[in-house]
Amino acid sequence: MEKMRREKDSIGELDVPADVYWGINTQRAIMNFRISGRTFPLEFIHSLAQVKKACLTANNAAKQIPDDIASAVETAIDEVLEGKFDDQFPIDVFQTGSGTQTNMNMNEILSNRANELLGHPKGTKSPVHPNNTVNMSQSSNDVIPTVMHVSTLKSLRELLLPALERLRTTLDNKIKQFENIVKVGRTHLQDAVPIPLSTEFQVYKEQVESLLKSDLPLVMETLLLIPLGGTALGTGLNTPKGFSKRATDELGKLTGFRLKVNPVKAEGISSHSAIVRTSSVLRSLALTCMKMANDIRWMGSGPRAGLGELVLPENEPGSSIMAGKVNPTQSEALIQVCLQVIGNDAAISAAEGFGSILDLNVTKPIMIVNLLDSIHILAGGIESFNKNCLQGLDANYTRINQQLEQSLMTVTRLVPIIGYDKAAELAKQAHITGKTIREVVLESGIEINGALDDLLDPTKMV
Repeated sequence: MEKMRREKDSIGELDVPADVYWGINTQRAIMNFRISGRTFPLEFIHSLAQVKKACLTANNAAKQIPDDIASAVETAIDEVLEGKFDDQFPIDVFQTGSGTQTNMNMNEILSNRANELLGHPKGTKSPVHPNNTVNMSQSSNDVIPTVMHVSTLKSLRELLLPALERLRTTLDNKIKQFENIVKVGRTHLQDAVPIPLSTEFQVYKEQVESLLKSDLPLVMETLLLIPLGGTALGTGLNTPKGFSKRATDELGKLTGFRLKVNPVKAEGISSHSAIVRTSSVLRSLALTCMKMANDIRWMGSGPRAGLGELVLPENEPGSSIMAGKVNPTQSEALIQVCLQVIGNDAAISAAEGFGSILDLNVTKPIMIVNLLDSIHILAGGIESFNKNCLQGLDANYTRINQQLEQSLMTVTRLVPIIGYDKAAELAKQAHITGKTIREVVLESGIEINGALDDLLDPTKMV
């Protein structure tokens, strides 16, 4: 049988596995929240450890924690950041809306490990106490929102922004590659006037650049405001003088972000508008990616009975029964990612609306878990699509020229000369007979001022 140790709290006594670093609070959470099996992502856990380190430094500087105790706790924090205790955070994400259980999980691990370093057994809570020492000058109310901001900033910086930069580079290369290719444009899924293939890719690039230059930097700026030091409800209760700024400055050094104290700490505790705005930008990015992925699979449809304008890379067989079939799998994968991000955004928005009641938002875990999931899968989806589809994309020049030759909408160029009604009549006649616009114009005997070939040249209509 598994060896246990008995611990006690204000509710009573409980057995905890003897070899784990968590304590009675974590054990109760494991028992009481058997819901999804999903735990907090490690980027959140490690950001929480950084917040603990910043608070420890501030408390030590204020002479609230002795040097020897602070040194032991700091060593324990560094070990968490190294990944040594990644398996010690088992609590379900569906827990208390303040994230208190996960905050206490960290407090207990750091307390038990620090005590172990100081020569004391796990579970003693002395000389390092999870609440009195590790959680000094803190509350889950201000710690968890701070971690939400920091983990989001880190994920954006390390995952999404690099993926978007590489996507932009590839799009720029495709614009140059397709610069002199004119194809049939389409509106309402029907043939329209000619358009350069490069212009369609410029649309994607423009949307990505807008996100990179404007939208993402703006929301990242709002995420720099944190309520650390606000403790319960943003009051700053039980913190030494200057703690909030000192801890925030220290956290900025640890993370490399220009973090600032929220001037109204209660705002960053009772509501999470910065998280909602960030999710909204991710939803916008998802819509951009969905359009790009959808357009490319349409233009690559075929190879014989579809549009067939683009040649997609052949990555894997597309059917278990239809031999030789190749599908636009990267487009489909990215579209699914985008749909999940849109769903995550809906959950985050609802959580802000239903969870921000009076002085505390009580849906913090599901908000941050969904947001980090959106960042992670968007970055991964974009990287996969870029590497396995976009970079190897080519134009089907023969097919594009065939469609362009048969296009009826080149008649639009004649509207100023012969009028809309006559042009529509010619287009209808060409469609019925299967002839080109040039052929029906010549057969009609209509006099056209100017060279007809020149007027109907698709490359001169763009």
